[in-house]
Amino acid sequence: MARGSFFAGIISSSILGAALIAGLAATGYAADAPKLTLSGSATMTTDYMFRSVTDTSQNPAVQPEFDLTYGIFWAYIWGSNTSFGEGIEIDYGAGISPKWKDITFTVGYLEYTYPGANEDNDYGELKTGGVWAKGPWSIGLNNYWSPNWFALDITSDALEGSVGYTFPSWKLWNFFTPTISATLGNQWFENQDVQPDYLYWNAGLTLAFLSHWSADIRYYDTDLGKGPTECVLLTTLRDGCDARAVGTIKVTF
Repeated sequence: MARGSFFAGIISSSILGAALIAGLAATGYAADAPKLTLSGSATMTTDYMFRSVTDTSQNPAVQPEFDLTYGIFWAYIWGSNTSFGEGIEIDYGAGISPKWKDITFTVGYLEYTYPGANEDNDYGELKTGGVWAKGPWSIGLNNYWSPNWFALDITSDALEGSVGYTFPSWKLWNFFTPTISATLGNQWFENQDVQPDYLYWNAGLTLAFLSHWSADIRYYDTDLGKGPTECVLLTTLRDGCDARAVGTIKVTF
């Protein structure tokens, strides 16, 4: 196992332990009975990016999502068009998100499925993470571990950190509430001959408006090259991991 992946595993285990402790505390001291809540969103984006790699060959995507929450428990189902398989991806998952002071922990299982694909590429990931949020600032750390990434019989591990700042008393043109945010992550794979490790990042500006709408412009990039043992091996595209700007519109309901 790579040293980075071993380090990510230690962080993941620590987050898991902290989340379980926080969950027990939240359950024991909840003042109000939890309520079952159903919500959803619809996203339209110029490119479906997954860890800074295109999943639509640099083409637009439409992505609906439905979320169910009950206290610290949550579940979701999400979909998107893709450029591989039968052109569709449906993901779902469930977990817990207990809160301790200003930190919200997350432990959950995420399943990625590709209905109708000739090859069974479905796989799952264990997500562990935490987000500290206070005032206009938020700082997050998340780990994603899979025992069988893309059904290729290799384990994978991704560790990513994020930071965001919402301008608390400034509305752009007296209409938009701006937030700047960035993410830096590393994806490790068990077998470098099957898939290469890579570093990925993004940074952008989100403008919230009309209570339920947001517009986002974001820069994505990786350290993968265009050679046959790098981006081509990961995506079958020479330029699928290149730097790019992506625009997104999202509405929640």
